[in-house]
Amino acid sequence: MITEHALLQVRPGQDTAFEAAFREASAIISAMRGFGKLSLSRCIEHDRKYLLLVEWDRLEDHTEGFRGSADYQQWKKLLHHFYEPFPTVEHYSQIVTAT
Repeated sequence: MITEHALLQVRPGQDTAFEAAFREASAIISAMRGFGKLSLSRCIEHDRKYLLLVEWDRLEDHTEGFRGSADYQQWKKLLHHFYEPFPTVEHYSQIVTAT
């Protein structure tokens, strides 16, 4: 399993529209092969900043499967115009967990 990590900075005054669009877009990504789960959290200290975490079975499920799909074009249409600046997406493999 890998975790996709992206800090999303949303344009001023667009938070409500972004959150609504993201709810719609979450149906797209959750239907993808290799998708595990997703969380979107809003920063308390900086209300225009969101943390997106997505779990995938394999890196390629995200980088090739999702991003290479026709559905990704709809994802981009729904969300990419909200970001300023455009986010950097990174992938992580888990080393230690605790509960």
